[in-house]
Amino acid sequence: MEKNAHASRFPYWIQLVIIFFFGWVVIYAGRSVLSPLMPMIQDEYGLNQAELGIISSLFFLAYTLLQVPAGLLGDRLGHKKVLVTGFMLFAVFIASISISPGFLGFILLWMLTGAAQGVYYGPQYALSSEAIPKKWLTLGSAVIGSGMSFGIALGYQLSSVSVNHFHTGWKLPFVIIALPVLVVALLMLFVIHKRPPVAAPAAVQATDQEPPFRFMDLLKNRNLILAYITIFCSIYGFFVIISWLPYYLQQERGMDMARASNIASIVPWISILGTLIFSYASDKLGRRKPVVLCMLPLSLLALFGIVYSTSETMLIVVLVLYGFIGKISLNPILVALVADNAPKKALGTAFSLYNFFGMAASIFAPYVTGFIADRTGSLNAGFYFAAIITLVGIGAMLLVREKHVPQPE
Repeated sequence: MEKNAHASRFPYWIQLVIIFFFGWVVIYAGRSVLSPLMPMIQDEYGLNQAELGIISSLFFLAYTLLQVPAGLLGDRLGHKKVLVTGFMLFAVFIASISISPGFLGFILLWMLTGAAQGVYYGPQYALSSEAIPKKWLTLGSAVIGSGMSFGIALGYQLSSVSVNHFHTGWKLPFVIIALPVLVVALLMLFVIHKRPPVAAPAAVQATDQEPPFRFMDLLKNRNLILAYITIFCSIYGFFVIISWLPYYLQQERGMDMARASNIASIVPWISILGTLIFSYASDKLGRRKPVVLCMLPLSLLALFGIVYSTSETMLIVVLVLYGFIGKISLNPILVALVADNAPKKALGTAFSLYNFFGMAASIFAPYVTGFIADRTGSLNAGFYFAAIITLVGIGAMLLVREKHVPQPE
């Protein structure tokens, strides 16, 4: 009786939400730790801005290429196996950056780190969507996704504190972040089940009555394709900001590393509040499209506002706005849209394909922004281009055909 009472107070799906929240914390800390260090890396290796941007682009190329294979492997071999293996390799590769021999060694290990992170998205959201009760799906996904916000802020602060206050080299933060990655891998190993131990009727689960899954079914689904286009456009602007904002504030606004990191951290911190509010609104409405169409135009204004802000106070206001309605806040709503439309026997593949299209933007955004900066002499044009891409996302979401999704009591 005692055991059952404890289980009811702390159900399995909540355990998953907590573990996957920390999974996103360490993933985003591992990738955002790079941004404040970019001026030091640029000086050490003598890079121009396009070459500096390609460091992040290569990372996300490796990350993106692993999306669909990871989803397919998860659906066939087991999502837990894929997650644990990926996180163990993630810890090894990011720690090894500290002993990387020269620029090519650094790039190789950085890309391997991206590849190891690439196995997370599809299997994670397949497991969580299967276990979380339907009425809490968007909010549960929002709590999981808010780990991205904590991770970005943690990565920024880890770099600036390590270099500014402890005067370490730029490679040490990569070693430090490997330790919590290993802890999360062990939590996954010992807590995650292959399937939810108790099948809740409200959960998103596959049934034996469903027809066999065919990969092309996902590419013929109108709403899924439009969701994939929308996330590409949203992520493009987001990765312009997280890849370049600390550098932009140092180089074009004259801030030191610590100040630039603190200002840039506004976006992830504020996004926690936006994620929870908009996800709750989506669940209450039983619809995703109206909420997305409220958020994307405001993202467009915020991207223009970063360039046009004439004072630090105005810049902070604009970043607060973007944090509130940007990609991190938008992601759980689009995740719920995918869960509403994808075949239940192919959730891992559907989510991996969603993240593949979305993260394709992260390949282009860092390099294209640096390339534009080299050609124009300023990063401002890169933010303008990100705003134009956001317009395409608004157009795609307008074409979504969505019915009310009844929410179980």
